[in-house]
Formats: sequence, C-alpha cells, structure tokens
Amino acid sequence: MTGVTDVNVVAETLLVQIGYLPKGYDPKTGAVTVRDSVPYRLFMDHFMAYPSKAWAVEELAALLGTTKPTIYRHINKLKSMDLLEAMDVEFDGQMRKGYRIRFGDLSKAWSFTEANVTMAMENYRKTVVHFQELMSGDKQ
Repeated sequence: MTGVTDVNVVAETLLVQIGYLPKGYDPKTGAVTVRDSVPYRLFMDHFMAYPSKAWAVEELAALLGTTKPTIYRHINKLKSMDLLEAMDVEFDGQMRKGYRIRFGDLSKAWSFTEANVTMAMENYRKTVVHFQELMSGDKQ
C-alpha cells in the first residue's frame, strides 16, 4: 500500500485489514458505498481529520445522523485495538466522556497497539510452553 497515493484507498484497505470494517462491508443504511458509511466517516471525517480532538458520543451521533449505540459499537471496535483513548470533553455545557485517536497520532497509537500485541503473544507462548510441560509430565 505504500505506493498508493489515494488516502481513501489506503484508509479503506487498512480498516478492512485491522478488522474495523468487514471484508465486503455492505452498509445497512442509506450509504451507497463504504466511504459513505457511519464507521468509515466516523474514522476518517472525525477521528483522523481531527486526531487531537476528543469527541463526545452525542456530538458524533448528531454529526453522523445516527444513534449513540451505533457510535459506541464502532468506538468499541477501535478501543479494543487500543487506537482510541477516552478523556473528558465539554458538550452542551456538560462534561462528557470523549474519544480521540490515542496520543492524537495514529502512528503512535499503532505503536501502542503493537506493543500490546507483542506482550500478549509472549504471554501466550509462555502459557503454551507451560501447558506442554505439564502435559508431557503427565504422560511419563
């Protein structure tokens, strides 16, 4: 993808590769293409267009013309990959929980994600080795 210069092609490919958008995503709303869909617009038009800005769920739902549960569903996908962080924001004169790209920078957020994946894989390896040792000991 490093040779591709169309940011939307790169974004769509990345979002499918990391599992945020399913392969062959078919929007269930009035969206004609993936790029018109709520998850894509949430990511590109809000989180990536303003990576340092924390967005309240109510604000995002209003801007994207959808429900809070829909926004939470997509936010939770990004949070599960450690790409978003929560912080307090003011919305309609009240303090709310807001979300933004972790560290306000996708590259830094991805480094955080990679570190967590590496640590998880190391822990899985230790568990597998320990399990194999226990199983080998039981058979002797």
